[in-house]
Amino acid sequence: MTSPRTPRKAFGRLSLPERTYLTDALRTETVGGVLLLVAAVAALIWANVPALHDSYESVSHFHLGPGALGLNLSVEHWAADGLLAVFFFVAGIELKRELVAGDLKDPKAAALPVVAALCGMAVPALVYTLTNTAGGGSLAGWAVPTATDIAFALAVLAVIGTSLPSALRAFLLTLAVVDDLFAILIIAVFFTEDLNFAALGGAAVGLVVFWLLLRKGVRGWYVYVPLGLVVWALMYNSGIHATIAGVAMGLMLRCHTREGEEHSPGEHIEHLVRPLSAGLAVPLFALFSAGVALSGGALADVFTKPETLGVVLGLVIGKTLGIFGGTWLTARFTRASLSDDLAWADVFAVATLAGIGFTVSLLIGELAFEGDAVMTDEVKAAVLTGSVVAATLATVLLKIRNSKYRRMTEEEERDDDLSGVPDVYEEDDPAYHLRMAAIYERKAAEHRRIAEEKESARLAEVPGGAGDEGDGPA
Repeated sequence: MTSPRTPRKAFGRLSLPERTYLTDALRTETVGGVLLLVAAVAALIWANVPALHDSYESVSHFHLGPGALGLNLSVEHWAADGLLAVFFFVAGIELKRELVAGDLKDPKAAALPVVAALCGMAVPALVYTLTNTAGGGSLAGWAVPTATDIAFALAVLAVIGTSLPSALRAFLLTLAVVDDLFAILIIAVFFTEDLNFAALGGAAVGLVVFWLLLRKGVRGWYVYVPLGLVVWALMYNSGIHATIAGVAMGLMLRCHTREGEEHSPGEHIEHLVRPLSAGLAVPLFALFSAGVALSGGALADVFTKPETLGVVLGLVIGKTLGIFGGTWLTARFTRASLSDDLAWADVFAVATLAGIGFTVSLLIGELAFEGDAVMTDEVKAAVLTGSVVAATLATVLLKIRNSKYRRMTEEEERDDDLSGVPDVYEEDDPAYHLRMAAIYERKAAEHRRIAEEKESARLAEVPGGAGDEGDGPA
């Protein structure tokens, strides 16, 4: 007779290695997200203060770079095509690690964030398409509301002080990584017009050389950084968006450990490059992409034009319904039950938070309406508006449950035996219970000592001392 199978828990406790990796990654992303918010606010101030507006335009459109190599680009262009390649390089490593060493290597565990990410991209695109079909707008921006900005989302969590449980944070991070991969595929497939096959062939050869060097175990940044720059430049001149080069190189890195290795090369490089991506590349991109002219009339127009309204509704409604619906359907048809500590309202709140589309949405907006500066700025304003609305709604929903999250987080982080490992991961280890027994024995001995001292002090205060009665002469 076989024992009944235990149903799999959705958003259950992470494995210890995954939790450690997640903690390190989120710490960097959260700091980067705060810098991203600061850069976005700085861009809006710089672009909207009359005395500063002209300087913002001058700096953004200042060209530099070798024209003979086809790289005489504006500062804004360098930020979008160059710095974001670093961002997508890290995203490629993250995805590769999740597929070979993280929770996504288990197809059952991978199904939840992958299906949620796909639904979270398809539904916003559908919402945008329906809005513009009904309103007679352009369908060119259908991909704008499909992306989630994990750094912005984590910055919101940091600002509002919400103690979101690690399982939900892991879901949000994995969702955003898968989201980024499909976003870059959308850029490659739908926003590539004229191809330079010679440059594309050169980029492909460079990627093959990159892969062969990795396979041979060649080390040294002085080999890979110049090669990476050459691949990036060839990819840019091929007509395919240059950030594809970053993703491709990230996916090639080995992300599983071998005997004697504490960390894989991919994890090591990601640890080095992530601060550069989160702390410099993405904030600088935001600084030169988020600077759109805002006024009362411009913000009102966001809700009256079908293109901009479609972006806002796609981010706020499409993202939420897509991710929540995809998650519920996956749990329903894979017979996975929700973790005992969580409710579907928590998943809905995280789905709302995923409606913050900033970095990649701004990038796709520039590509979708290239050549139409007015519409590009209006779509950027719509991305900002939709992101702020989604962040506000998520803040309200998450704050309602924050006391519950705080208790869950405290339980996850409790380390009574001071081993450096949370107690919830040691409950099946006999050594943990022996350590706890020793701790309690020491505490018991200390309490007995204190009790004896208190009792002695109490007896000393009795007049004549204990047993004095009847001790005098008859």
